[in-house]
Amino acid sequence: MSTDASSSPPASPSSGGHAGDLVRVAWAYVVALAAAAAVMALSAGLDGLLWRLAAADLAATLVIFGFSLRHDNTSLYDPYWSVIPLALAPYVAVVGWGGGADGTRALLVVALVGFWGVRLTHNWARGWTGLDHEDWRYVAFREPGGRAYWLISLFAFHLFPTVQVFLGCLPVVAACAWSGRPLGWLDGLATLVTAGAVILELVADNQLRDFVRERRRPGQTMTQGVWSWCRHPNYLGEIGFWCGLYLFGLAALGPSGWWLGVGALAMIAMFNFASIPLIEKRMAKRRSDYAEVCARIPRLLPWGILRRQDS
Repeated sequence: MSTDASSSPPASPSSGGHAGDLVRVAWAYVVALAAAAAVMALSAGLDGLLWRLAAADLAATLVIFGFSLRHDNTSLYDPYWSVIPLALAPYVAVVGWGGGADGTRALLVVALVGFWGVRLTHNWARGWTGLDHEDWRYVAFREPGGRAYWLISLFAFHLFPTVQVFLGCLPVVAACAWSGRPLGWLDGLATLVTAGAVILELVADNQLRDFVRERRRPGQTMTQGVWSWCRHPNYLGEIGFWCGLYLFGLAALGPSGWWLGVGALAMIAMFNFASIPLIEKRMAKRRSDYAEVCARIPRLLPWGILRRQDS
């Protein structure tokens, strides 16, 4: 979901072309999902669906960490963000089917998570060059991290985002697996917000991809299409997706489900206080026109559209 990318990674011991590396990554996720399924099967007699899901999520994360360590490349974890919800949503929908959860709401949530997850995973796959590529954010920690780098990678780049995504998926569990209110107007709003957010991400990523391939002046910043609305429309779409899921949780549980918003709040905090400042600092160093872009285009919320309409 980056607005900029570069690579200066260590060589992978098993890099064998893009297609071969995609197979290796796919195999890692098959093993991770199998580990998660094993945890769910072994804990089938226990109460507490959330705790069982958390344990399965942890097991899958540790498997992916093992593969990251094996290939000396933390970027192997990157698809986890979108792959795990693709498995979690239909699983909890099956668990909740016939048990009091609204079936139509569950189908809507599964469909929207599927739309988001397939799109985001595809966007990662088409931009990923292979196991000889590692995201610049991880590379930046390698030298200062020294021998502690893989400990940093485990907690900061594997476990931390796993916790974030798990918290973001709490409304999915509430909407798909728990007894709740019947379908209502809030579900309609949640559908519009969630679908609109994914479409915004889709458009932003495609426009950025086309711009990078066709730009005439190296170092030029993308300011066309939805990128003229704000400097990070892809991040805005991602935040909107998690907020849309929260609305589904509220639709299912009503005001008592207020606590389900912890995931959406964590996403808002991460993008605003970590992801965006980090990439803006990098862009300021690499883009000669970025100061002018910042002065002209808002950071995240597209206030510029309202100003243009008022003028």
